[in-house]
Amino acid sequence: MLLAARTNRLLAALPEPDLRRLLRHLQLVEMKRGAVLHGGTSLSTSHAYFPTTSIVSLRYGVPSEHAPEVAVVGHDGVVGMSIFLGGEGPPGSAVVLVEGWGFRVAAEALREECIGDSPLLPLLLRSTHALIAQMAQTSICNQLHSVEARFTRRLLLCADRVSEQELPMTHELMARGLGVRRSGVTEAAINLQQLGLIRYVRGRIAILDRLGLERRVCSCYALISESLERLLPAPRRRAQVVGQRHP
Repeated sequence: MLLAARTNRLLAALPEPDLRRLLRHLQLVEMKRGAVLHGGTSLSTSHAYFPTTSIVSLRYGVPSEHAPEVAVVGHDGVVGMSIFLGGEGPPGSAVVLVEGWGFRVAAEALREECIGDSPLLPLLLRSTHALIAQMAQTSICNQLHSVEARFTRRLLLCADRVSEQELPMTHELMARGLGVRRSGVTEAAINLQQLGLIRYVRGRIAILDRLGLERRVCSCYALISESLERLLPAPRRRAQVVGQRHP
């Protein structure tokens, strides 16, 4: 459990005694693609989630698979910031985009762990700051940049959040996340594939030339990544993510 928990960047930043104490409240859960973690019929948020090998899509507006995506969260952070920020959940939803594993904690238990001089709350707030920066930059990117640049930015962000260079991602899923037509995503993917930067086969996108993608992506990717590194630096030693299996 301790090794798996350290796969999450935020949890790995906790001193070991604090992480061991928090582990009493954490439950390792399988996160299936399409599962709605927050949103739906109620705005209340009963649990927070620390993804390890999964990616969660945060969507704003009507809790629907067609709602626009504002950010993605993987092993870089936490889903459920309203729990420790106060108030109810946001007018949107959190939906599992890439299935895998993560840790779930009850809202009340998380709030109790944030009381006093625990280092957990400052880490949660810095992670939330980085997430808000991602949301703001994503909004700017969606207004100013081409579909190909936005496609590349989202692909790299997702790959970073599971430490994988191959993702189960269809053109339809990418189009929904970017809020564009599928034909635009298909055109962008074909162009990148012809350049030898990616390979798309049977609903999976593999990154073949990461440096090449980073040279073509818009500056939004670097700004989002730099914000995360500044606010929540990666621990010097991190557990290796092995596929989608923890147990």
